[in-house]
Amino acid sequence: MEWKYKRLAPPRAAGVAGVVFAILTATAIVLVRVALPGGADGDGVTVDAGERSAVRTALELVPFAGIAFLWFMGALREQAGEREDKFLSTVLLGSGLIFVATLFGAAAAAWTVLDEGGQGSSFGRDVAYALLTTYAMRMAAVFVITTSSIGRRLGALPRPLVVLGYLAGLTLLVVGASVPWSELVFPAWVLLLSLNILWGRRPGTARPAASA
Repeated sequence: MEWKYKRLAPPRAAGVAGVVFAILTATAIVLVRVALPGGADGDGVTVDAGERSAVRTALELVPFAGIAFLWFMGALREQAGEREDKFLSTVLLGSGLIFVATLFGAAAAAWTVLDEGGQGSSFGRDVAYALLTTYAMRMAAVFVITTSSIGRRLGALPRPLVVLGYLAGLTLLVVGASVPWSELVFPAWVLLLSLNILWGRRPGTARPAASA
């Protein structure tokens, strides 16, 4: 007997969770970037009431983005099944968990720009910027490259998406904080991968049928 919850099982669940994560994360990155002009070198950052409200909303969405990413990551690993490469699967899991942890840390530090006077804490601003642009994006790069490698080995991803994944991963790994707004590469890649899954190019299609 099949339960109704199986309708949300991978790979559709991976696509839906990926779209949710991409939208929420991109929104949070944009609004946090607005609140941190000049990055870690910005002096005397003052956030007015309207900006504080927008940034507060974005930061409150970050935990939901993290939950969606965990669901997305778990659904992707489910598709590999018994064919998964233990080494790559371990790297993917580790990089994904560290990414979520550093994203949460960056969001927590970013709260320091929302004090009553609107004068952001220099220490908190520097920590938030470093966690987001250096550590979180490096882990995102490892996640992208690992996912692309698994998709290539299993034949689960189209070649253009694999190549794009490698390019996105190298960009996040090498560019880092030197190019403003480069963090948006990761949610953009997740969105493309999720749409690919939802449009029918599902990793599970290559899995052989189980015997009766």
